[in-house]
Amino acid sequence: MEEGLSIKNRKTGNLDEIDLGELVFNLWINKLEIILACVFGAVAAMFVSICLISPKYTSQTSLYVLAKQETNANTITTADLSVGTQLTNDYQVLMTSRPVLEQTIAELGLDITAEELSKMIKVTNDSNTRILKIAVTNKDPELARKIADTLRTAVSEQIISVMNIDAVNTVEDASLPLKPSSPNVKRNILIGFIIGFVLSAGLIVLHSIMDDTVKNSDDVEKYLGVPVMGLIPDSESTDITKEKL
Repeated sequence: MEEGLSIKNRKTGNLDEIDLGELVFNLWINKLEIILACVFGAVAAMFVSICLISPKYTSQTSLYVLAKQETNANTITTADLSVGTQLTNDYQVLMTSRPVLEQTIAELGLDITAEELSKMIKVTNDSNTRILKIAVTNKDPELARKIADTLRTAVSEQIISVMNIDAVNTVEDASLPLKPSSPNVKRNILIGFIIGFVLSAGLIVLHSIMDDTVKNSDDVEKYLGVPVMGLIPDSESTDITKEKL
């Protein structure tokens, strides 16, 4: 395993090795700055999440759709279930179709466009089930609940009309959300902490790599490729030593 990474020296053009141990040492001696950067990032993320980002609430309702042949039959076959599962994708598209969205807007008297309403809606379908879940996110929890219920009713009528379905059953009415679904303050604080660490550590490493100033005799040979023939003692340190003697 190589002990270092090769880079080109800016002054001599020669390839030098980055001492990983030296990098770790530089990170260690600057640990206070790294810790402060992490704390600052976490605090900044918390401030933005709490003070600058408006909380949003999500209300969810769900429904169950049976194909027409299933409601008229005494038994449900495997083929019926397979067909019904395939049709679930069609139902999901109808959820956010313009007629459904415009009917919801008209009934609630919303001052938004169909495109804006569509962005508030998320339709999901759990694997191997035919239960469709409608989640509506809005700054007003009561409005989110009303939109979800109205949307469920509108899409039920649309599915019955377009897909020739006998009935759409409601699994659960929309609930009134008591806690905001976003922003996720804990997650944002963690992200801010990580960003603070990455930025501070990255700057320290970059400074260590780019710093080619001569600090001792070893650096002279390292950067200039010239062997040191002798050393001149620092005059100040020499004077201090004489005074002590």
